Amino acid sequence: MSEQPTEKKAAPEAGKTPPPGGLRRVLDEILEGSWLVTALAVVLALFFGAILIVLSDEDVRETFSYFFAAPGDAFSASWTAVGEAYGALFRGAIWDPESSWNVATAIGPFSETLTEATPLLLGGLAIGLAFRSGLFNIGGQGQLIMGAICATVVGFTVQGPVVVAAVLAVLGGIAGGALYGALVGVLKARTGAHEVIVTIMLNYVALSFLVWLIATDAIKNHERNEPLSKSVSEAAELPRLLAWLPEGGGSLRLHAGLLIAIAAVFFCWWLLNRSTLGFELRAVGANPAAARTAGMSVGRSQIMAMLVSGGLMGIVGATQVLGTANANNALTPSIDAGLGFTAITVALLGRASPVGTVFAAILFGALQAGGRSMQAASGVSIEIVTVIQALIVLFVAAPPLVRGIFRLKGAGASQAALASKGWNG
Repeated sequence: MSEQPTEKKAAPEAGKTPPPGGLRRVLDEILEGSWLVTALAVVLALFFGAILIVLSDEDVRETFSYFFAAPGDAFSASWTAVGEAYGALFRGAIWDPESSWNVATAIGPFSETLTEATPLLLGGLAIGLAFRSGLFNIGGQGQLIMGAICATVVGFTVQGPVVVAAVLAVLGGIAGGALYGALVGVLKARTGAHEVIVTIMLNYVALSFLVWLIATDAIKNHERNEPLSKSVSEAAELPRLLAWLPEGGGSLRLHAGLLIAIAAVFFCWWLLNRSTLGFELRAVGANPAAARTAGMSVGRSQIMAMLVSGGLMGIVGATQVLGTANANNALTPSIDAGLGFTAITVALLGRASPVGTVFAAILFGALQAGGRSMQAASGVSIEIVTVIQALIVLFVAAPPLVRGIFRLKGAGASQAALASKGWNG
């Protein structure tokens, strides 16, 4: 009985990895894409947000009931509704020209934008660093929670001046997030466990641990009925940066976490572009097989990437407790406030670049700060802001769709970038 010939699979070329999975290829296409496509994605999201504003306005819908008799009424009402909504968003996020003139009032809206942007910037840097290293850190929520827990424990335990108590509390947050992130790196490097699955599961572990911990006698605030930890000491709170301004400066929430975030931007830029470790992280992220062939330790790079990424998310947790995120400066079951996953969208919009993440965080911070003003002034639901943020991510994640809508050339640019990594598909 003759043997059937078997088809031989071609061995992969030396120094190249097999074609990446769908998620990896999408991420690389986003990171290697054009900034013009990113900007147009924001424009598209605002355009569709305007459509939702029109559809949600009862008075505007009424004008469309007689559209063919007087189309001008519908267009005029639509323009007015969108203009009022986005105008209120701008006044709440950047500057309100109609407010009484003093320094605190003038910079109040933008200071609120920076307050909202601070944790988003730190979180975006954390997730972006992992992206650049070829890892999907979906565990920002868990790392944030562990950082918040450690910062809180240090914050109500250590007594002393601000330079001691606040600094130690922030360092505690860094340590908590870094160790929780490094655990993912170790499991990835030593056992091959997929970081997406591991980080998602660890999110649930951290959240359940937080809920249990707040109920324990050592942590629980026995003076309150709701689930709440003890408050950190006043010395451990991050100082407000604009409290010295007269006529309302004390009401501005911007705190020293912004300075930490700015320092983190310079640190991440230096790490990725000027340090040996950063070169290894980028090399492993671009092509692990080639990096291994060049003598780099892929496992070590993965552990270090997750350790640094987790540490940055730990700072987010620390600023949530030590800053102005809640009036009690304490742990609550909702201390994450969705920042762990919003940070992913900020990193994608900023294309995992430290500088790009700055602009992405400010944009999302402006949407959050201005959304409240938009709801109060024009009656537009703040959920529209959430939809706009989701649409931004949707369009950023689909560069071919944006290029097709605006008929842009260069559709093969991302494929060329993938090919340059040895990932010909």
